[in-house]
Amino acid sequence: MFGLSEIAILLVVVALVVGVKKLPELARNAGKASRILKAEAREMKADGARKEPTATYTVRETPASEDR
Repeated sequence: MFGLSEIAILLVVVALVVGVKKLPELARNAGKASRILKAEAREMKADGARKEPTATYTVRETPASEDR
């Protein structure tokens, strides 16, 4: 996929855009998000079935419009 030079260039661009002082915080947040995602994936596998999202809205049937 990417070579070492492409990754180095990408890291330099990210450092310039985000700022060097914010990089450790950004990496920490990415690690936390990754751990949460892995834990949720393990939990779903342990349940044995995918949890379907529940509907948070109601559907009303509207009467057919009559010819006027």
